Amino acid sequence: MMEYDFKLKFALPSDGPPPEELTERLGEAGCDDALVGIGQPGRIALDFSREAASARSAVISALSDVKRAIPDARLIEVAPDFVGLTDVADLVGVSRQNLRKLWLAHATDFPIPIHEGSSTLWHLAAVLRWLVDCAGYQVDRRLIEVAEAALQVNLLKESDHRMSVMPKKLRTLVA
Repeated sequence: MMEYDFKLKFALPSDGPPPEELTERLGEAGCDDALVGIGQPGRIALDFSREAASARSAVISALSDVKRAIPDARLIEVAPDFVGLTDVADLVGVSRQNLRKLWLAHATDFPIPIHEGSSTLWHLAAVLRWLVDCAGYQVDRRLIEVAEAALQVNLLKESDHRMSVMPKKLRTLVA
């Protein structure tokens, strides 16, 4: 068993119970290994530190516990997944400038961003794999596992939504 750190963010139903009741329900459902954030109206974030055989098991069991406690909660995101260079730099212990230089020097093989603009974002798992495989960085295997599990859940959530509204011809073009 290993300990995995990750965050789950949910949208709450507008007619849901007060935050104090949600916190109590979450504890009863097995989320006593999470710090609960309820600062933004209609949202809840749970910062987990969960022991499990794998990161995927940790994330799945946490999702199950939250859904048992708050059945109408809608998953927004599993983190860490969507990151900028500063986030990656903080996680791997280097400067943002160092990562920017790597990105620019390896523009053809550095992972493609999921969003480019005033804030450029990547999937953390892709950048971590590249740092290990192509740049020789040492990265905590648990962080890589959590990033991969977060990516898988987020992609599944988005693909379920997108596929249901995407015309068949367009689905074949982006697949």
